[in-house]
Amino acid sequence: MKRSFALRSPKENLSFLLHYRTLWVCFILLALNAIMILFSAGNGSSHISAPDVLRTLFGYGSDVQETIIYKLRLPRIVTAVLVGASLAVSGAILQAIIRNPLASPEMVGITGGATLGAVSFFFFFAETVTIHLLPVASIAGAFIVTGFIYMFAWKKGVSPLRLVIIGIGVTTALSAITYMLLISGPMVLALKSLTFMTGSIYGVSWDKDVLTLLPWVVVLFPVVFIQARNINVQELGDDVAAGIGSHVQLQRLLLLIYSVSLAGAAVAIAGAVTFIGLMSPHIARKLVGPGYGGVLPVSALVGSLIMLSSDLVARTAFTPLDIPAGVFTAAVGAPFFIYLLIRQR
Repeated sequence: MKRSFALRSPKENLSFLLHYRTLWVCFILLALNAIMILFSAGNGSSHISAPDVLRTLFGYGSDVQETIIYKLRLPRIVTAVLVGASLAVSGAILQAIIRNPLASPEMVGITGGATLGAVSFFFFFAETVTIHLLPVASIAGAFIVTGFIYMFAWKKGVSPLRLVIIGIGVTTALSAITYMLLISGPMVLALKSLTFMTGSIYGVSWDKDVLTLLPWVVVLFPVVFIQARNINVQELGDDVAAGIGSHVQLQRLLLLIYSVSLAGAAVAIAGAVTFIGLMSPHIARKLVGPGYGGVLPVSALVGSLIMLSSDLVARTAFTPLDIPAGVFTAAVGAPFFIYLLIRQR
Protein backbone atom coordinates (compact mmCIF):
# COMPACT_ATOMS: atom_id res chain seq x y z
CA MET A 1 0.00 0.00 0.00
CA LYS A 2 1.41 3.38 -1.00
CA ARG A 3 1.98 5.76 1.90
CA SER A 4 2.79 8.86 -0.17
CA PHE A 5 2.47 10.43 -3.59
CA ALA A 6 4.40 13.11 -5.49
CA LEU A 7 3.12 16.41 -6.87
CA ARG A 8 5.15 18.06 -9.62
CA SER A 9 4.81 21.38 -11.43
CA PRO A 10 4.29 21.23 -15.24
CA LYS A 11 7.98 22.00 -15.89
CA GLU A 12 9.00 19.68 -13.03
CA ASN A 13 11.13 22.39 -11.41
CA LEU A 14 9.09 22.02 -8.21
CA SER A 15 8.00 18.77 -6.61
CA PHE A 16 6.41 17.77 -3.30
CA LEU A 17 6.22 14.40 -1.62
CA LEU A 18 2.96 14.22 0.31
CA HIS A 19 2.19 11.48 2.80
CA TYR A 20 -1.35 10.26 3.17
CA ARG A 21 -0.94 10.43 6.95
CA THR A 22 -0.13 14.14 6.68
CA LEU A 23 -3.28 14.73 4.63
CA TRP A 24 -5.43 12.92 7.18
CA VAL A 25 -3.88 14.80 10.10
CA CYS A 26 -4.40 18.12 8.30
CA PHE A 27 -8.02 17.21 7.58
CA ILE A 28 -8.66 16.34 11.24
CA LEU A 29 -6.95 19.53 12.46
CA LEU A 30 -8.93 21.62 9.96
CA ALA A 31 -12.13 20.07 11.31
CA LEU A 32 -11.06 20.80 14.91
CA ASN A 33 -10.24 24.39 13.97
CA ALA A 34 -13.64 24.79 12.29
CA ILE A 35 -15.40 23.42 15.38
CA MET A 36 -13.40 25.74 17.63
CA ILE A 37 -14.20 28.72 15.39
CA LEU A 38 -17.91 27.89 15.49
CA PHE A 39 -17.84 27.40 19.26
CA SER A 40 -15.83 30.57 19.83
CA ALA A 41 -18.16 32.66 17.64
CA GLY A 42 -21.14 31.58 19.71
CA ASN A 43 -19.74 32.00 23.21
CA GLY A 44 -18.98 35.13 25.16
CA SER A 45 -20.89 37.60 27.29
CA SER A 46 -23.97 36.70 25.22
CA HIS A 47 -24.49 33.13 24.00
CA ILE A 48 -25.47 32.35 20.41
CA SER A 49 -26.35 28.77 19.48
CA ALA A 50 -24.36 26.95 16.81
CA PRO A 51 -27.29 26.89 14.30
CA ASP A 52 -27.76 30.64 14.78
CA VAL A 53 -24.02 31.19 14.25
CA LEU A 54 -24.19 29.25 10.98
CA ARG A 55 -27.28 31.16 9.85
CA THR A 56 -25.54 34.44 10.65
CA LEU A 57 -22.42 33.45 8.74
CA PHE A 58 -24.59 32.69 5.70
CA GLY A 59 -26.40 36.03 6.01
CA TYR A 60 -29.64 34.95 7.68
CA GLY A 61 -29.03 36.11 11.26
CA SER A 62 -30.60 38.98 13.13
CA ASP A 63 -29.03 42.43 13.21
CA VAL A 64 -27.86 41.93 16.79
CA GLN A 65 -26.28 38.57 15.97
CA GLU A 66 -24.53 39.99 12.90
CA THR A 67 -23.11 42.84 14.98
CA ILE A 68 -21.82 40.51 17.69
CA ILE A 69 -20.32 37.95 15.32
CA TYR A 70 -19.04 40.05 12.42
CA LYS A 71 -17.87 43.15 14.27
CA LEU A 72 -16.80 41.78 17.65
CA ARG A 73 -15.99 38.08 17.61
CA LEU A 74 -15.01 37.14 14.06
CA PRO A 75 -12.12 39.66 13.77
CA ARG A 76 -10.74 38.27 17.02
CA ILE A 77 -11.14 34.68 15.83
CA VAL A 78 -9.44 35.32 12.47
CA THR A 79 -6.63 37.19 14.24
CA ALA A 80 -6.14 34.26 16.62
CA VAL A 81 -5.88 31.85 13.67
CA LEU A 82 -3.35 34.02 11.83
CA VAL A 83 -1.26 34.78 14.93
CA GLY A 84 -1.14 31.16 16.10
CA ALA A 85 -0.24 29.83 12.65
CA SER A 86 2.44 32.50 12.10
CA LEU A 87 4.17 31.90 15.44
CA ALA A 88 4.03 28.11 14.94
CA VAL A 89 5.62 28.21 11.47
CA SER A 90 8.22 30.71 12.69
CA GLY A 91 9.14 28.38 15.54
CA ALA A 92 9.35 25.36 13.22
CA ILE A 93 11.79 27.20 10.95
CA LEU A 94 13.96 28.25 13.89
CA GLN A 95 14.12 24.74 15.34
CA ALA A 96 15.36 23.50 11.95
CA ILE A 97 18.02 26.12 11.22
CA ILE A 98 19.29 26.21 14.81
CA ARG A 99 18.93 22.43 15.19
CA ASN A 100 17.73 22.91 18.76
CA PRO A 101 14.37 21.51 19.91
CA LEU A 102 14.08 24.34 22.46
CA ALA A 103 14.38 27.13 19.87
CA SER A 104 11.47 29.54 19.50
CA PRO A 105 10.95 33.21 18.51
CA GLU A 106 11.16 34.36 22.12
CA MET A 107 14.45 32.51 22.71
CA VAL A 108 16.51 34.03 19.89
CA GLY A 109 15.40 37.63 20.42
CA ILE A 110 12.70 38.00 17.74
CA THR A 111 9.85 38.45 20.21
CA GLY A 112 12.03 40.64 22.45
CA GLY A 113 12.94 42.92 19.55
CA ALA A 114 9.32 43.23 18.44
CA THR A 115 8.24 43.95 22.02
CA LEU A 116 10.90 46.60 22.53
CA GLY A 117 9.88 48.24 19.24
CA ALA A 118 6.26 48.37 20.35
CA VAL A 119 7.02 49.62 23.88
CA SER A 120 9.36 52.29 22.45
CA PHE A 121 6.52 53.38 20.17
CA PHE A 122 4.17 53.69 23.15
CA PHE A 123 6.61 55.84 25.09
CA PHE A 124 8.07 58.05 22.37
CA PHE A 125 5.46 58.35 19.62
CA ALA A 126 2.03 57.37 20.99
CA GLU A 127 0.84 60.97 21.41
CA THR A 128 2.28 62.32 18.14
CA VAL A 129 1.90 59.46 15.62
CA THR A 130 -1.15 57.39 14.70
CA ILE A 131 -1.49 54.06 16.51
CA HIS A 132 -1.82 52.37 13.10
CA LEU A 133 1.99 52.56 12.83
CA LEU A 134 2.45 50.32 15.88
CA PRO A 135 2.86 47.16 13.72
CA VAL A 136 5.56 48.94 11.71
CA ALA A 137 7.49 49.76 14.90
CA SER A 138 7.14 46.20 16.19
CA ILE A 139 8.25 44.53 12.95
CA ALA A 140 11.11 47.02 12.59
CA GLY A 141 12.25 46.19 16.14
CA ALA A 142 12.25 42.47 15.34
CA PHE A 143 14.32 42.95 12.17
CA ILE A 144 16.82 45.36 13.75
CA VAL A 145 17.49 43.12 16.75
CA THR A 146 17.72 39.99 14.60
CA GLY A 147 20.17 41.82 12.32
CA PHE A 148 22.40 42.64 15.29
CA ILE A 149 22.22 39.04 16.53
CA TYR A 150 23.14 37.71 13.09
CA MET A 151 26.02 40.18 12.82
CA PHE A 152 27.39 39.29 16.25
CA ALA A 153 27.05 35.56 15.52
CA TRP A 154 28.94 35.78 12.22
CA LYS A 155 32.37 34.17 12.16
CA LYS A 156 33.10 32.69 8.74
CA GLY A 157 29.41 31.93 8.67
CA VAL A 158 26.75 31.67 11.36
CA SER A 159 26.71 28.51 13.43
CA PRO A 160 23.46 27.46 15.17
CA LEU A 161 25.19 27.37 18.57
CA ARG A 162 26.48 30.97 18.36
CA LEU A 163 23.12 32.13 17.07
CA VAL A 164 21.17 30.75 20.01
CA ILE A 165 23.71 31.76 22.69
CA ILE A 166 23.91 35.35 21.44
CA GLY A 167 20.12 35.37 21.00
CA ILE A 168 19.60 34.44 24.65
CA GLY A 169 22.02 37.14 25.78
CA VAL A 170 20.41 39.82 23.61
CA THR A 171 16.93 38.75 24.79
CA THR A 172 17.99 39.29 28.41
CA ALA A 173 19.36 42.74 27.59
CA LEU A 174 16.17 43.66 25.70
CA SER A 175 14.04 42.67 28.68
CA ALA A 176 16.08 44.96 30.92
CA ILE A 177 15.68 47.90 28.52
CA THR A 178 11.95 47.25 28.14
CA TYR A 179 11.34 47.19 31.89
CA MET A 180 13.43 50.33 32.31
CA LEU A 181 11.05 52.10 29.91
CA LEU A 182 8.07 50.75 31.84
CA ILE A 183 9.15 52.10 35.22
CA SER A 184 10.23 55.48 33.82
CA GLY A 185 7.06 56.37 31.92
CA PRO A 186 3.46 57.36 32.76
CA MET A 187 1.21 54.76 34.37
CA VAL A 188 -1.26 54.69 31.44
CA LEU A 189 1.46 53.85 28.93
CA ALA A 190 2.95 51.30 31.30
CA LEU A 191 -0.42 49.50 31.49
CA LYS A 192 -0.68 49.43 27.68
CA SER A 193 2.85 48.10 27.43
CA LEU A 194 2.27 45.40 30.05
CA THR A 195 -0.81 44.17 28.19
CA PHE A 196 1.22 44.03 24.98
CA MET A 197 4.06 42.19 26.71
CA THR A 198 1.63 39.58 28.05
CA GLY A 199 -0.01 38.97 24.68
CA SER A 200 -3.64 39.82 23.95
CA ILE A 201 -5.92 40.20 20.93
CA TYR A 202 -8.56 42.18 22.80
CA GLY A 203 -10.22 44.88 20.69
CA VAL A 204 -8.82 43.85 17.30
CA SER A 205 -10.59 45.01 14.13
CA TRP A 206 -10.78 44.00 10.48
CA ASP A 207 -9.00 47.00 8.99
CA LYS A 208 -6.33 47.75 11.61
CA ASP A 209 -5.33 44.23 12.62
CA VAL A 210 -6.61 41.45 10.36
CA LEU A 211 -5.73 43.25 7.13
CA THR A 212 -2.31 44.17 8.55
CA LEU A 213 -1.35 40.58 9.36
CA LEU A 214 -3.11 38.80 6.48
CA PRO A 215 -0.71 39.89 3.67
CA TRP A 216 2.29 38.57 5.60
CA VAL A 217 0.63 35.17 5.98
CA VAL A 218 -0.68 35.00 2.40
CA VAL A 219 2.72 35.86 0.90
CA LEU A 220 5.12 34.07 3.27
CA PHE A 221 3.31 30.77 3.92
CA PRO A 222 3.56 29.54 0.30
CA VAL A 223 7.18 30.71 0.12
CA VAL A 224 8.07 28.85 3.32
CA PHE A 225 6.22 25.68 2.30
CA ILE A 226 8.10 25.64 -1.02
CA GLN A 227 11.33 25.87 1.01
CA ALA A 228 10.48 22.70 3.00
CA ARG A 229 13.19 20.72 1.20
CA ASN A 230 15.84 23.32 2.11
CA ILE A 231 14.62 23.31 5.70
CA ASN A 232 15.09 19.53 5.82
CA VAL A 233 18.64 19.96 4.48
CA GLN A 234 19.46 22.48 7.24
CA GLU A 235 18.85 19.77 9.84
CA LEU A 236 21.54 17.54 8.31
CA GLY A 237 24.34 19.80 9.55
CA ASP A 238 26.47 22.34 7.70
CA ASP A 239 29.02 19.88 6.29
CA VAL A 240 26.48 17.41 4.94
CA ALA A 241 24.24 20.18 3.60
CA ALA A 242 27.16 21.81 1.78
CA GLY A 243 28.24 18.42 0.47
CA ILE A 244 24.93 17.83 -1.30
CA GLY A 245 25.05 21.25 -2.97
CA SER A 246 23.06 23.48 -0.59
CA HIS A 247 24.09 27.13 -0.13
CA VAL A 248 23.96 26.74 3.65
CA GLN A 249 24.57 30.32 4.81
CA LEU A 250 22.33 31.90 2.17
CA GLN A 251 19.49 29.50 2.88
CA ARG A 252 19.90 30.02 6.63
CA LEU A 253 19.72 33.79 6.21
CA LEU A 254 16.61 33.61 3.99
CA LEU A 255 14.86 31.20 6.35
CA LEU A 256 15.71 33.43 9.30
CA ILE A 257 14.19 36.41 7.45
CA TYR A 258 11.00 34.43 6.83
CA SER A 259 10.85 33.42 10.50
CA VAL A 260 11.44 36.97 11.73
CA SER A 261 8.81 38.35 9.34
CA LEU A 262 6.12 35.93 10.50
CA ALA A 263 6.90 36.25 14.20
CA GLY A 264 7.35 40.03 14.04
CA ALA A 265 4.03 40.52 12.24
CA ALA A 266 2.23 38.27 14.73
CA VAL A 267 3.74 39.99 17.77
CA ALA A 268 2.89 43.38 16.24
CA ILE A 269 -0.79 42.48 16.34
CA ALA A 270 -1.13 40.18 19.37
CA GLY A 271 1.78 41.19 21.58
CA ALA A 272 4.38 38.85 23.04
CA VAL A 273 2.40 35.60 22.98
CA THR A 274 4.84 32.92 24.13
CA PHE A 275 5.40 29.17 23.72
CA ILE A 276 3.20 28.61 20.63
CA GLY A 277 6.33 28.64 18.47
CA LEU A 278 7.90 26.11 20.83
CA MET A 279 5.02 23.67 21.33
CA SER A 280 3.43 23.46 17.88
CA PRO A 281 6.41 22.02 15.92
CA HIS A 282 6.93 19.33 18.57
CA ILE A 283 3.29 18.31 18.43
CA ALA A 284 3.44 18.32 14.63
CA ARG A 285 6.50 16.04 14.57
CA LYS A 286 4.73 13.62 16.90
CA LEU A 287 1.77 13.52 14.51
CA VAL A 288 3.47 13.34 11.08
CA GLY A 289 7.17 12.66 11.59
CA PRO A 290 10.26 14.84 11.07
CA GLY A 291 9.83 15.85 7.41
CA TYR A 292 9.08 19.55 7.09
CA GLY A 293 6.75 19.02 4.16
CA GLY A 294 4.32 17.79 6.81
CA VAL A 295 5.63 19.60 9.89
CA LEU A 296 5.02 23.11 8.50
CA PRO A 297 1.29 22.84 7.62
CA VAL A 298 0.51 20.73 10.69
CA SER A 299 2.39 23.21 12.93
CA ALA A 300 0.32 26.06 11.47
CA LEU A 301 -2.94 24.23 12.19
CA VAL A 302 -1.82 23.23 15.71
CA GLY A 303 -0.69 26.79 16.45
CA SER A 304 -4.00 28.28 15.33
CA LEU A 305 -5.89 25.72 17.45
CA ILE A 306 -3.80 26.57 20.54
CA MET A 307 -4.31 30.31 20.07
CA LEU A 308 -8.05 29.91 19.42
CA SER A 309 -8.46 27.79 22.56
CA SER A 310 -6.38 30.14 24.71
CA ASP A 311 -8.28 33.22 23.57
CA LEU A 312 -11.65 31.52 24.09
CA VAL A 313 -10.72 30.61 27.67
CA ALA A 314 -9.25 34.08 28.22
CA ARG A 315 -12.48 35.91 27.35
CA THR A 316 -15.05 33.47 28.79
CA ALA A 317 -13.57 31.81 31.89
CA PHE A 318 -13.49 34.95 34.05
CA THR A 319 -16.37 37.02 32.66
CA PRO A 320 -16.65 40.03 32.74
CA LEU A 321 -12.83 40.17 32.90
CA ASP A 322 -10.95 39.67 29.64
CA ILE A 323 -7.65 38.00 30.51
CA PRO A 324 -4.76 38.25 27.99
CA ALA A 325 -4.50 35.06 25.94
CA GLY A 326 -0.74 35.00 26.52
CA VAL A 327 -1.38 34.09 30.16
CA PHE A 328 -2.91 30.77 29.11
CA THR A 329 -0.35 29.94 26.41
CA ALA A 330 2.34 30.50 29.04
CA ALA A 331 0.45 28.38 31.59
CA VAL A 332 0.46 25.46 29.15
CA GLY A 333 3.84 26.19 27.56
CA ALA A 334 5.94 26.52 30.73
CA PRO A 335 5.33 22.90 31.88
CA PHE A 336 5.86 21.77 28.28
CA PHE A 337 9.22 23.58 28.23
CA ILE A 338 10.26 21.94 31.51
CA TYR A 339 9.27 18.55 30.08
CA LEU A 340 11.46 19.18 27.02
CA LEU A 341 14.38 20.23 29.22
CA ILE A 342 14.11 17.01 31.23
CA ARG A 343 13.73 14.83 28.12
CA GLN A 344 16.66 16.49 26.35
CA ARG A 345 18.77 16.25 29.55
